[in-house]
Amino acid sequence: MNDNDKYVIRAGETAHDQFETDLTIERAGWEFSAIAVLGLEAGQSQTRNSGDTELLVLPFEGGCTVEVNGQTYEIKGRESVFTGITDYIYIPRGTEFTVTSKNGGRFCLPAAKATKDLPVRYCPVEEVVTMLRGAGNCSRQVNNYALGNELETSHLLVTEVLTPGGNWSSYPPHKHDEHNENERVLEEIYYYEVREGNGGKNGKEGFALQRIYPSPGKPIDVCTEVRSRDIVIMPYGYHGPSVAAPGYDLYYLNVMAGPAEDSTWLMTNDPHHDWVRESWSDQAIDPRLPMTPMND
Repeated sequence: MNDNDKYVIRAGETAHDQFETDLTIERAGWEFSAIAVLGLEAGQSQTRNSGDTELLVLPFEGGCTVEVNGQTYEIKGRESVFTGITDYIYIPRGTEFTVTSKNGGRFCLPAAKATKDLPVRYCPVEEVVTMLRGAGNCSRQVNNYALGNELETSHLLVTEVLTPGGNWSSYPPHKHDEHNENERVLEEIYYYEVREGNGGKNGKEGFALQRIYPSPGKPIDVCTEVRSRDIVIMPYGYHGPSVAAPGYDLYYLNVMAGPAEDSTWLMTNDPHHDWVRESWSDQAIDPRLPMTPMND
């Protein structure tokens, strides 16, 4: 028996009203991390209060305005997660805000329980930290929105990963379920989008594979097929690989948060597979990368 039923949340399972996804801290069964995705038609709005969480308004598709504290912020957004990075806005805890779609779109609200008050902050696209990671068939692109960049958060860490079809991502497998000089305890959400085949041109639905397995003292066993808008929650354990099926590019958004007050991502690789990183030194990065324009 595996733990798929406990940690895999299928597309639409938490949907309601204008929310395609609304995974709360309580629904996940932990203390810090959450995610919601708004699907809005042109001109539609949604008002929400952040409560005891901090969050980002991060466009997946399209642009929007965000009204908060008597001010209106224009978020240009992007055509899709596979074609560009985006500007976004940080919303602190205890704050009411309204998202209004310009021409229709989908807007992600990655969130985490907050323990301090910070200001609303608009983040231009130039502040997104972009990089290529790995080599060969482990090549992928990483875009950081709340991780190692200018944005200060209380506990929230947010990054997205683009993996060309056939490549292995989140590899070597790694963990962050202890608090020490090498790790931080971080609950993690993986939210997936899978590009249609032939670069999105043939309308064929694709899939990817996700694995989580035990770390010392942390029993967990997940091995599952994932498709667009599925979620896998990872409270602990070694996670990886995330494998993009050949022919289908993979996107996933990582939302991480934990009890440490330093908003830091620290992890350790599975020592059985850490040697793989050394093999990248004489391999080229996949020529299909970058998949979106990158910042310097």
